[in-house]
Amino acid sequence: MEIHASAVILLLILAASFTANGQPDDIKPRYQKFLNQHLGPHVNEHACDREIRNRGITASGTTNGCKEVNTFIQANKKDINVVCGKGGTPQGNNLFKSNQRFPLVTCKLQSGQRHPNCKYRGNKSTRYIVLGCDRGWPVHYDEGITNA
Repeated sequence: MEIHASAVILLLILAASFTANGQPDDIKPRYQKFLNQHLGPHVNEHACDREIRNRGITASGTTNGCKEVNTFIQANKKDINVVCGKGGTPQGNNLFKSNQRFPLVTCKLQSGQRHPNCKYRGNKSTRYIVLGCDRGWPVHYDEGITNA
């Protein structure tokens, strides 16, 4: 089998463009944490306790380790990622408001002595989301900003 020089050049160009457009190494852990805490295309409002426990979502710096509020975005990664680019409007401080509404499940802490025994109540809604972005990648969901 003979390998043509043009095929090798094409492979090198593809590899270089993939690396150039890939995610920076320092963003990967923050992006993965964001996905773990907020990506929930199949999460429903009755699954808050299970999802938060199974994903190990906690709040450091609290006495019981239970996170007060956690929101799951019921969309795929591609639709969420676009908010940090053409699908979002800059709000300042690296925050972007989505140009479209997203279905959400918001889990609010009802009780809990200590993690992992946190009890949540879920609520479904559809609203614009505000994400903290770093070089085009979502790394934070802003729970503090509620948009109609």
